[in-house]
Amino acid sequence: MNQIFHDWQSQACQTDDALSLIQSGAKVFIHGASATPIPLVQALTRYTGAEEVTTYHLHINGVEELGSPDVRHIRPVSLFTGAHLRKPINQGFADHVPIFLSDIPNQFYSRNIDLDVALVQLSPPDRHGYCSLGTSVDAARAAVDTARIVIAEINEQMPRTFGASAVHLSKVAKFIHTNRPLGAHSVKQPSAVEAQIGDIVAELVTDGATLQMGIGGIPDAVLSRLHNRQDLGVHTEMFSDGLVDLYNAGAITNARKTIHPGRITTSFVTGTQKVFDFVNDNPLVEFHPCDRTNDTSLIRKNDSVVAINSALQIDLSGQVCADSLGYSIYSGIGGQMDFIRGAALSRNGKPIIALSSTAAGGTISRIVASLSEGAGVVTTRGHVHYIVTEFGAVNLHGKSLRQRAELLIGIAHPDFRKELTDKINHVRFFQF
Repeated sequence: MNQIFHDWQSQACQTDDALSLIQSGAKVFIHGASATPIPLVQALTRYTGAEEVTTYHLHINGVEELGSPDVRHIRPVSLFTGAHLRKPINQGFADHVPIFLSDIPNQFYSRNIDLDVALVQLSPPDRHGYCSLGTSVDAARAAVDTARIVIAEINEQMPRTFGASAVHLSKVAKFIHTNRPLGAHSVKQPSAVEAQIGDIVAELVTDGATLQMGIGGIPDAVLSRLHNRQDLGVHTEMFSDGLVDLYNAGAITNARKTIHPGRITTSFVTGTQKVFDFVNDNPLVEFHPCDRTNDTSLIRKNDSVVAINSALQIDLSGQVCADSLGYSIYSGIGGQMDFIRGAALSRNGKPIIALSSTAAGGTISRIVASLSEGAGVVTTRGHVHYIVTEFGAVNLHGKSLRQRAELLIGIAHPDFRKELTDKINHVRFFQF
Protein backbone atom coordinates (compact mmCIF):
# COMPACT_ATOMS: atom_id res chain seq x y z
CA MET A 1 0.00 0.00 0.00
CA ASN A 2 2.82 2.43 0.87
CA GLN A 3 4.32 1.75 -2.55
CA ILE A 4 1.08 2.99 -4.12
CA PHE A 5 1.37 6.28 -2.25
CA HIS A 6 5.05 6.51 -3.09
CA ASP A 7 4.23 6.18 -6.81
CA TRP A 8 1.10 8.32 -6.66
CA GLN A 9 2.18 10.48 -9.63
CA SER A 10 1.81 7.50 -11.94
CA GLN A 11 -1.90 7.37 -11.15
CA ALA A 12 -2.55 10.87 -12.48
CA CYS A 13 -4.74 11.24 -15.55
CA GLN A 14 -5.44 13.85 -18.18
CA THR A 15 -7.98 16.57 -17.45
CA ASP A 16 -10.60 15.32 -19.91
CA ASP A 17 -10.34 11.82 -18.43
CA ALA A 18 -10.96 13.21 -14.95
CA LEU A 19 -13.97 15.22 -16.09
CA SER A 20 -15.47 12.19 -17.84
CA LEU A 21 -16.92 11.20 -14.44
CA ILE A 22 -19.23 14.24 -14.54
CA GLN A 23 -22.62 13.41 -16.03
CA SER A 24 -25.44 15.58 -17.27
CA GLY A 25 -27.49 17.11 -14.47
CA ALA A 26 -24.62 16.81 -11.97
CA LYS A 27 -24.34 19.06 -8.93
CA VAL A 28 -20.68 20.00 -8.59
CA PHE A 29 -18.84 21.73 -5.74
CA ILE A 30 -15.83 23.87 -6.67
CA HIS A 31 -13.07 24.50 -4.11
CA GLY A 32 -12.63 28.23 -3.59
CA ALA A 33 -10.29 31.19 -3.10
CA SER A 34 -6.61 30.33 -3.63
CA ALA A 35 -7.53 26.62 -3.65
CA THR A 36 -9.63 26.91 -6.81
CA PRO A 37 -8.62 23.97 -9.06
CA ILE A 38 -8.23 26.31 -12.02
CA PRO A 39 -7.19 23.76 -14.70
CA LEU A 40 -10.16 21.52 -13.89
CA VAL A 41 -12.68 24.36 -13.82
CA GLN A 42 -11.38 25.95 -17.00
CA ALA A 43 -11.63 22.55 -18.71
CA LEU A 44 -15.14 22.08 -17.33
CA THR A 45 -16.26 25.29 -19.03
CA ARG A 46 -15.14 23.75 -22.34
CA TYR A 47 -16.34 20.24 -21.56
CA THR A 48 -18.95 18.89 -23.96
CA GLY A 49 -19.65 15.59 -22.22
CA ALA A 50 -22.35 16.86 -19.86
CA GLU A 51 -25.26 19.26 -19.97
CA GLU A 52 -27.20 21.12 -17.27
CA VAL A 53 -24.37 21.03 -14.75
CA THR A 54 -24.89 23.12 -11.61
CA THR A 55 -21.83 24.34 -9.72
CA TYR A 56 -21.77 25.47 -6.08
CA HIS A 57 -18.95 27.52 -4.62
CA LEU A 58 -17.78 30.39 -2.48
CA HIS A 59 -15.44 33.02 -3.93
CA ILE A 60 -13.39 31.38 -6.70
CA ASN A 61 -10.30 32.66 -8.50
CA GLY A 62 -8.90 32.47 -12.01
CA VAL A 63 -11.94 31.12 -13.87
CA GLU A 64 -13.56 34.15 -15.50
CA GLU A 65 -15.16 31.85 -18.08
CA LEU A 66 -17.53 30.45 -15.44
CA GLY A 67 -20.74 32.45 -15.63
CA SER A 68 -20.17 33.57 -19.20
CA PRO A 69 -23.36 33.50 -21.31
CA ASP A 70 -21.33 31.49 -23.84
CA VAL A 71 -20.94 28.63 -21.33
CA ARG A 72 -24.47 27.35 -21.50
CA HIS A 73 -23.99 23.86 -20.08
CA ILE A 74 -23.10 25.19 -16.59
CA ARG A 75 -25.28 27.14 -14.16
CA PRO A 76 -23.08 28.63 -11.39
CA VAL A 77 -24.63 29.05 -7.95
CA SER A 78 -22.60 31.33 -5.72
CA LEU A 79 -22.77 30.97 -1.93
CA PHE A 80 -20.51 34.02 -1.62
CA THR A 81 -19.81 36.11 -4.68
CA GLY A 82 -16.45 37.23 -5.99
CA ALA A 83 -15.69 39.96 -8.49
CA HIS A 84 -16.07 38.07 -11.74
CA LEU A 85 -19.47 36.54 -10.91
CA ARG A 86 -21.14 39.81 -9.92
CA LYS A 87 -22.03 40.69 -13.48
CA PRO A 88 -23.31 37.19 -14.45
CA ILE A 89 -25.48 37.06 -11.32
CA ASN A 90 -26.95 40.49 -11.87
CA GLN A 91 -27.54 39.72 -15.57
CA GLY A 92 -29.26 36.42 -14.79
CA PHE A 93 -26.57 34.02 -16.05
CA ALA A 94 -25.74 32.76 -12.55
CA ASP A 95 -27.51 32.42 -9.20
CA HIS A 96 -26.73 33.60 -5.68
CA VAL A 97 -27.74 32.06 -2.35
CA PRO A 98 -27.86 34.44 0.66
CA ILE A 99 -26.68 32.29 3.56
CA PHE A 100 -24.58 32.48 6.71
CA LEU A 101 -21.16 30.96 6.14
CA SER A 102 -21.70 28.78 9.21
CA ASP A 103 -24.80 27.23 7.61
CA ILE A 104 -23.21 26.15 4.33
CA PRO A 105 -21.66 22.80 5.37
CA ASN A 106 -25.01 21.51 6.60
CA GLN A 107 -26.50 22.21 3.20
CA PHE A 108 -24.24 19.40 1.97
CA TYR A 109 -24.51 17.10 5.00
CA SER A 110 -28.31 17.34 5.01
CA ARG A 111 -28.40 16.69 1.25
CA ASN A 112 -30.41 19.85 0.75
CA ILE A 113 -27.67 20.39 -1.82
CA ASP A 114 -27.04 16.82 -2.90
CA LEU A 115 -23.56 16.91 -4.38
CA ASP A 116 -22.56 14.47 -7.07
CA VAL A 117 -19.01 15.74 -7.52
CA ALA A 118 -16.45 17.77 -5.59
CA LEU A 119 -13.71 19.46 -7.63
CA VAL A 120 -10.89 20.27 -5.22
CA GLN A 121 -7.21 21.18 -5.14
CA LEU A 122 -5.07 19.11 -2.79
CA SER A 123 -1.51 18.91 -1.56
CA PRO A 124 0.48 15.78 -2.51
CA PRO A 125 -0.13 12.75 -0.28
CA ASP A 126 2.17 12.01 2.64
CA ARG A 127 3.64 8.57 3.33
CA HIS A 128 0.32 7.52 4.86
CA GLY A 129 -1.62 8.50 1.75
CA TYR A 130 -3.19 11.66 3.18
CA CYS A 131 -3.47 14.79 1.07
CA SER A 132 -4.52 18.15 2.52
CA LEU A 133 -7.23 20.61 1.54
CA GLY A 134 -4.50 23.19 1.91
CA THR A 135 -5.48 26.83 2.02
CA SER A 136 -9.28 26.35 2.12
CA VAL A 137 -11.14 23.95 4.40
CA ASP A 138 -14.28 26.14 4.86
CA ALA A 139 -17.11 24.31 3.05
CA ALA A 140 -14.75 22.00 1.14
CA ARG A 141 -14.56 19.59 4.09
CA ALA A 142 -18.31 18.93 3.92
CA ALA A 143 -18.21 18.75 0.11
CA VAL A 144 -15.50 16.09 0.11
CA ASP A 145 -17.27 14.16 2.87
CA THR A 146 -20.61 14.07 1.06
CA ALA A 147 -19.95 14.15 -2.70
CA ARG A 148 -20.30 10.80 -4.45
CA ILE A 149 -17.22 11.51 -6.56
CA VAL A 150 -14.11 13.53 -5.68
CA ILE A 151 -11.99 14.79 -8.56
CA ALA A 152 -8.78 16.57 -7.63
CA GLU A 153 -5.96 18.67 -8.86
CA ILE A 154 -2.97 17.55 -6.80
CA ASN A 155 -0.63 20.50 -6.89
CA GLU A 156 2.99 20.22 -5.75
CA GLN A 157 2.77 23.83 -4.51
CA MET A 158 -0.38 23.47 -2.42
CA PRO A 159 0.59 23.91 1.26
CA ARG A 160 0.04 21.03 3.64
CA THR A 161 -2.10 22.35 6.47
CA PHE A 162 -3.20 21.04 9.86
CA GLY A 163 -6.61 20.72 11.47
CA ALA A 164 -9.56 19.12 9.69
CA SER A 165 -7.92 19.23 6.28
CA ALA A 166 -6.88 15.63 5.59
CA VAL A 167 -8.24 13.79 2.55
CA HIS A 168 -7.01 10.26 1.89
CA LEU A 169 -5.90 9.54 -1.65
CA SER A 170 -8.24 6.55 -1.76
CA LYS A 171 -11.15 9.00 -1.49
CA VAL A 172 -10.17 10.60 -4.82
CA ALA A 173 -11.71 8.94 -7.87
CA LYS A 174 -9.43 10.67 -10.41
CA PHE A 175 -6.82 13.41 -10.22
CA ILE A 176 -4.55 15.50 -12.37
CA HIS A 177 -1.02 16.37 -11.30
CA THR A 178 0.24 19.97 -11.49
CA ASN A 179 3.09 22.09 -10.20
CA ARG A 180 1.89 25.70 -10.36
CA PRO A 181 1.78 28.72 -8.05
CA LEU A 182 -1.48 29.23 -6.21
CA GLY A 183 -3.77 32.06 -7.21
CA ALA A 184 -2.52 35.04 -5.22
CA HIS A 185 -4.42 38.05 -3.95
CA SER A 186 -2.24 41.12 -4.22
CA VAL A 187 -1.82 43.15 -1.06
CA LYS A 188 -2.01 46.93 -1.43
CA GLN A 189 -0.87 49.56 1.01
CA PRO A 190 -3.80 51.01 2.98
CA SER A 191 -5.01 54.40 1.78
CA ALA A 192 -4.80 57.47 3.99
CA VAL A 193 -8.45 57.02 4.99
CA GLU A 194 -7.94 53.32 5.72
CA ALA A 195 -4.91 54.22 7.83
CA GLN A 196 -7.03 56.65 9.88
CA ILE A 197 -9.64 53.94 10.43
CA GLY A 198 -6.87 51.53 11.37
CA ASP A 199 -5.69 53.93 14.08
CA ILE A 200 -9.18 54.18 15.57
CA VAL A 201 -9.97 50.45 15.48
CA ALA A 202 -6.57 49.53 16.91
CA GLU A 203 -7.35 51.59 20.00
CA LEU A 204 -10.27 49.25 20.68
CA VAL A 205 -8.00 46.16 20.74
CA THR A 206 -6.54 45.34 24.15
CA ASP A 207 -3.89 42.83 25.22
CA GLY A 208 -5.23 39.28 25.16
CA ALA A 209 -7.96 39.99 22.60
CA THR A 210 -8.98 37.28 20.14
CA LEU A 211 -9.14 38.66 16.61
CA GLN A 212 -11.37 38.03 13.63
CA MET A 213 -10.68 40.04 10.52
CA GLY A 214 -11.02 39.90 6.75
CA ILE A 215 -8.80 41.00 3.92
CA GLY A 216 -8.20 44.48 2.56
CA GLY A 217 -6.84 47.88 3.45
CA ILE A 218 -8.73 48.35 6.72
CA PRO A 219 -7.87 44.97 8.30
CA ASP A 220 -4.25 45.35 7.19
CA ALA A 221 -4.12 48.87 8.65
CA VAL A 222 -5.46 47.60 11.97
CA LEU A 223 -3.08 44.65 12.14
CA SER A 224 -0.05 46.81 11.38
CA ARG A 225 -0.88 48.93 14.44
CA LEU A 226 -1.05 46.05 16.92
CA HIS A 227 2.61 45.02 16.98
CA ASN A 228 3.01 46.29 20.55
CA ARG A 229 0.09 44.24 21.92
CA GLN A 230 0.64 41.11 24.00
CA ASP A 231 -0.94 37.66 23.91
CA LEU A 232 -3.32 38.29 21.05
CA GLY A 233 -5.24 35.30 19.79
CA VAL A 234 -6.77 34.51 16.41
CA HIS A 235 -10.08 32.75 15.79
CA THR A 236 -11.26 33.84 12.37
CA GLU A 237 -12.85 32.58 9.19
CA MET A 238 -9.88 33.80 7.14
CA PHE A 239 -6.66 35.77 7.22
CA SER A 240 -4.02 37.15 4.90
CA ASP A 241 -0.48 38.55 4.86
CA GLY A 242 -1.03 41.21 7.54
CA LEU A 243 -1.56 38.59 10.22
CA VAL A 244 1.75 36.92 9.34
CA ASP A 245 3.58 40.17 10.06
CA LEU A 246 1.73 40.53 13.37
CA TYR A 247 2.66 36.99 14.36
CA ASN A 248 6.29 37.53 13.44
CA ALA A 249 6.29 40.66 15.63
CA GLY A 250 5.51 38.43 18.63
CA ALA A 251 2.09 39.91 19.37
CA ILE A 252 0.17 36.68 18.70
CA THR A 253 0.56 33.82 21.17
CA ASN A 254 -3.03 32.51 21.44
CA ALA A 255 -2.21 31.89 25.10
CA ARG A 256 -5.46 33.32 26.46
CA LYS A 257 -7.85 31.56 24.09
CA THR A 258 -10.37 29.07 25.43
CA ILE A 259 -11.12 27.43 22.09
CA HIS A 260 -8.03 25.94 20.40
CA PRO A 261 -5.60 27.62 22.80
CA GLY A 262 -2.09 28.08 21.47
CA ARG A 263 -3.29 27.81 17.89
CA ILE A 264 -4.33 30.24 15.17
CA THR A 265 -7.74 29.01 14.07
CA THR A 266 -9.04 29.72 10.58
CA SER A 267 -11.20 28.36 7.80
CA PHE A 268 -9.18 29.58 4.82
CA VAL A 269 -6.37 31.93 3.85
CA THR A 270 -5.68 34.00 0.77
CA GLY A 271 -3.01 36.53 -0.11
CA THR A 272 0.52 36.27 -1.47
CA GLN A 273 3.16 33.57 -1.21
CA LYS A 274 3.98 34.97 2.24
CA VAL A 275 0.80 33.58 3.77
CA PHE A 276 1.04 30.30 1.84
CA ASP A 277 4.56 29.73 3.17
CA PHE A 278 3.42 30.64 6.68
CA VAL A 279 0.66 28.01 6.85
CA ASN A 280 2.62 25.28 5.06
CA ASP A 281 3.44 22.45 7.47
CA ASN A 282 2.78 24.81 10.41
CA PRO A 283 1.13 22.98 13.35
CA LEU A 284 0.41 26.29 15.08
CA VAL A 285 -2.22 27.09 12.40
CA GLU A 286 -5.32 24.92 12.40
CA PHE A 287 -7.82 24.92 9.55
CA HIS A 288 -11.37 23.97 10.45
CA PRO A 289 -14.67 23.91 8.55
CA CYS A 290 -16.63 27.15 8.61
CA ASP A 291 -19.41 25.57 10.68
CA ARG A 292 -16.81 25.38 13.46
CA THR A 293 -14.79 28.57 12.99
CA ASN A 294 -18.05 30.52 12.62
CA ASP A 295 -20.04 28.72 15.31
CA THR A 296 -21.35 31.48 17.57
CA SER A 297 -21.47 29.12 20.56
CA LEU A 298 -17.72 28.53 20.19
CA ILE A 299 -16.70 32.08 19.27
CA ARG A 300 -18.29 33.44 22.46
CA LYS A 301 -16.21 31.12 24.67
CA ASN A 302 -13.10 33.13 23.88
CA ASP A 303 -12.87 36.32 25.95
CA SER A 304 -12.41 39.77 24.40
CA VAL A 305 -13.29 38.74 20.85
CA VAL A 306 -12.76 41.68 18.50
CA ALA A 307 -14.59 41.07 15.22
CA ILE A 308 -13.64 43.53 12.48
CA ASN A 309 -15.97 43.54 9.48
CA SER A 310 -16.93 46.01 6.79
CA ALA A 311 -20.02 47.31 5.04
CA LEU A 312 -21.21 49.01 1.89
CA GLN A 313 -23.88 51.17 3.52
CA ILE A 314 -25.32 51.87 6.98
CA ASP A 315 -28.58 53.66 7.68
CA LEU A 316 -29.17 55.97 10.61
CA SER A 317 -31.05 53.29 12.56
CA GLY A 318 -27.99 51.02 12.41
CA GLN A 319 -28.99 48.60 9.66
CA VAL A 320 -25.86 47.34 7.90
CA CYS A 321 -25.82 46.40 4.22
CA ALA A 322 -22.71 44.42 3.30
CA ASP A 323 -23.77 42.18 0.42
CA SER A 324 -25.39 44.30 -2.28
CA LEU A 325 -25.48 47.68 -3.98
CA GLY A 326 -29.23 48.15 -4.13
CA TYR A 327 -30.55 45.17 -6.06
CA SER A 328 -27.09 44.26 -7.42
CA ILE A 329 -25.38 41.44 -5.51
CA TYR A 330 -21.85 42.42 -4.57
CA SER A 331 -20.58 39.67 -2.26
CA GLY A 332 -22.71 37.75 0.23
CA ILE A 333 -23.71 37.40 3.85
CA GLY A 334 -20.55 35.41 4.57
CA GLY A 335 -19.47 35.27 8.19
CA GLN A 336 -20.24 38.81 9.29
CA MET A 337 -23.28 37.98 11.41
CA ASP A 338 -21.63 34.86 12.82
CA PHE A 339 -18.82 36.94 14.27
CA ILE A 340 -20.77 40.09 15.09
CA ARG A 341 -23.04 37.98 17.30
CA GLY A 342 -20.21 35.81 18.63
CA ALA A 343 -18.17 38.85 19.63
CA ALA A 344 -21.21 40.47 21.24
CA LEU A 345 -21.70 37.40 23.43
CA SER A 346 -18.00 37.13 24.30
CA ARG A 347 -16.95 38.54 27.68
CA ASN A 348 -15.58 42.03 26.92
CA GLY A 349 -16.11 41.38 23.21
CA LYS A 350 -16.27 44.15 20.62
CA PRO A 351 -18.21 43.63 17.35
CA ILE A 352 -16.96 46.28 14.91
CA ILE A 353 -18.17 47.44 11.49
CA ALA A 354 -15.42 49.58 9.96
CA LEU A 355 -15.82 51.49 6.70
CA SER A 356 -14.82 54.68 4.97
CA SER A 357 -17.43 57.42 5.30
CA THR A 358 -17.78 57.93 1.54
CA ALA A 359 -17.59 56.05 -1.76
CA ALA A 360 -17.18 56.98 -5.43
CA GLY A 361 -14.40 59.45 -4.83
CA GLY A 362 -16.18 61.17 -1.97
CA THR A 363 -19.39 61.83 -3.90
CA ILE A 364 -21.57 59.31 -2.01
CA SER A 365 -22.06 58.95 1.73
CA ARG A 366 -21.95 55.40 3.05
CA ILE A 367 -23.95 56.55 6.07
CA VAL A 368 -27.46 57.19 4.76
CA ALA A 369 -30.89 58.13 6.07
CA SER A 370 -32.29 54.91 4.60
CA LEU A 371 -30.73 52.01 2.74
CA SER A 372 -30.94 51.98 -1.04
CA GLU A 373 -33.94 50.21 -2.52
CA GLY A 374 -33.13 46.52 -2.79
CA ALA A 375 -30.22 46.67 -0.35
CA GLY A 376 -29.86 43.65 1.91
CA VAL A 377 -29.57 43.89 5.69
CA VAL A 378 -26.70 41.64 6.76
CA THR A 379 -26.28 42.93 10.33
CA THR A 380 -29.58 44.05 11.82
CA ARG A 381 -30.07 47.16 13.94
CA GLY A 382 -30.54 44.81 16.89
CA HIS A 383 -27.13 43.19 16.43
CA VAL A 384 -25.03 46.22 15.57
CA HIS A 385 -22.53 47.58 18.12
CA TYR A 386 -19.44 49.57 17.11
CA ILE A 387 -19.36 51.59 13.88
CA VAL A 388 -16.02 53.12 12.87
CA THR A 389 -15.21 55.58 10.08
CA GLU A 390 -12.19 57.84 9.66
CA PHE A 391 -14.09 60.39 11.77
CA GLY A 392 -14.40 58.26 14.89
CA ALA A 393 -16.00 55.28 16.61
CA VAL A 394 -19.49 55.01 18.13
CA ASN A 395 -21.26 52.21 19.94
CA LEU A 396 -24.94 51.94 18.95
CA HIS A 397 -25.83 49.04 21.25
CA GLY A 398 -28.57 49.98 23.67
CA LYS A 399 -29.06 53.38 22.05
CA SER A 400 -32.40 54.77 20.92
CA LEU A 401 -33.12 55.50 17.28
CA ARG A 402 -32.64 59.22 17.90
CA GLN A 403 -29.33 58.62 19.69
CA ARG A 404 -28.14 56.32 16.88
CA ALA A 405 -28.89 58.95 14.26
CA GLU A 406 -27.01 61.62 16.22
CA LEU A 407 -23.99 59.33 16.76
CA LEU A 408 -23.81 58.18 13.14
CA ILE A 409 -24.15 61.69 11.73
CA GLY A 410 -21.24 62.60 13.98
CA ILE A 411 -18.94 60.12 12.18
CA ALA A 412 -20.33 60.73 8.69
CA HIS A 413 -18.29 62.84 6.31
CA PRO A 414 -18.80 66.54 7.17
CA ASP A 415 -19.96 67.22 3.62
CA PHE A 416 -23.06 65.08 4.24
CA ARG A 417 -23.95 65.82 7.86
CA LYS A 418 -26.40 68.65 7.18
CA GLU A 419 -28.07 66.68 4.39
CA LEU A 420 -28.49 63.67 6.69
CA THR A 421 -29.94 65.84 9.45
CA ASP A 422 -32.36 67.51 7.03
CA LYS A 423 -33.53 64.17 5.61
CA ILE A 424 -34.49 62.69 8.95
CA ASN A 425 -36.18 65.72 10.47
CA HIS A 426 -39.52 64.54 9.08
CA VAL A 427 -39.08 60.93 10.32
CA ARG A 428 -41.07 60.73 13.54
CA PHE A 429 -39.18 57.91 15.22
CA PHE A 430 -35.91 59.83 15.16
CA GLN A 431 -37.68 62.55 17.23
CA PHE A 432 -35.59 65.50 16.14
